[in-house]
Amino acid sequence: PIHWNVAIRGRILKGLIISTKMKRTIVVRRDYLHYIKKYRRFEKRHKNIAVHCSPAFPVKDGDIVTIGECRPLSKTVRFNVVAHEPAVHAKSGKKSFRVF
Repeated sequence: PIHWNVAIRGRILKGLIISTKMKRTIVVRRDYLHYIKKYRRFEKRHKNIAVHCSPAFPVKDGDIVTIGECRPLSKTVRFNVVAHEPAVHAKSGKKSFRVF
């Protein structure tokens, strides 16, 4: 799909859609592991990213999307949906930990 006059440059990331309630904006959850040197173990962490989603993508909660960095589109939106993969198993919940 065409992203009009928005250039995709910088980071390309993957994440899980947790909310599609806003108009043309989705919330993507990115899970990652953070190493704690003292205990020599990893802890689970996550970040939520607000992403602009073109109406050309038929996205739903639980789908996996590839997002690309672009210029700031609003106060919180700095990413744009580049590709979309439908959910394979709908059993995975909103807060389940998933590393891509």
